[in-house]
Amino acid sequence: MTPLRLGYLYGFGAYLLWGFFPLYLKLLRPAGPLEILSHRIVWSVVFVALLLAALRNVGFLRALLRRPRALAGIGVAAALIAVNWGTYIYGVNSDRVVETALGYFINPLVVVLLGVTVLRERLRPAQWAALGVGASAVAVLAVDYGRLPWLALTLAFSFGGYGLVKKRLGLPPAEGLFVESAVLALPALGYLLWLTRRAESTFGHVSAGHTALLVLAGAATAIPLLLFAGAANRLPLSSLGMIQYLAPILQFGCGVLVFHEPMPPARLAGFALVWLALIVFTADAVRQSHRTRTAATAPRTATPAPTR
Repeated sequence: MTPLRLGYLYGFGAYLLWGFFPLYLKLLRPAGPLEILSHRIVWSVVFVALLLAALRNVGFLRALLRRPRALAGIGVAAALIAVNWGTYIYGVNSDRVVETALGYFINPLVVVLLGVTVLRERLRPAQWAALGVGASAVAVLAVDYGRLPWLALTLAFSFGGYGLVKKRLGLPPAEGLFVESAVLALPALGYLLWLTRRAESTFGHVSAGHTALLVLAGAATAIPLLLFAGAANRLPLSSLGMIQYLAPILQFGCGVLVFHEPMPPARLAGFALVWLALIVFTADAVRQSHRTRTAATAPRTATPAPTR
């Protein structure tokens, strides 16, 4: 199998798992969002630690401890991904899967906005148009919901900020996930022990299957991230950008078709505006990628030798 095909296989695998993740989270009831989040953090540490031990790749920790700025960045990344995971779990288990899908639909637009405000990047006219349409969509949805879609915005900005911090840190996926989860593991474990002491923990008290699903939350977190890393190393950015919409499309389908969440006309109009913004954004990204490749492969005219 060629690296390109393997990259597509990894990419579709990652986004399929993320797309159907609401179905998994629903199975973790009656555990509450904070309990699920805590198990997800603790078992992620265990899963990735075993993986790194199997790969005999634990020496990176010593080098990392000598980089205080990197450790501070990891702390910020850990806080952002904890907010993202916790908000997502809360959204799914409060029957707002459609709104969580909205968060990941608008995430690419938020990434562009962060590029302008934080990295001082300059946008092309089509990117400004996409941001404008996306802002209009949020306004329409705010009128429909009777409030700002804060859950979707929290997901989009927390994941966008997480990606920005991760880009600056430059850590490999498995090592980065391990350190981020390890930062959060102590408070997560403390919360689980507190629940157990109050006899409010569901772990080991619902069924063997439920307990196993809570333990497997670590693998369910790490595996898609590792598949995504494999795809990112093998696929052009334009191709990866195209398939990133698979996950929110599947989440949207789960919310409407499986969980039968309401979709009134005004809300559908808001989503239609989001999709229009993404079409403009993606078309511009593909066109720019094509221009870059064309310029890179175009034959250069040789400079004539100076006459004497």
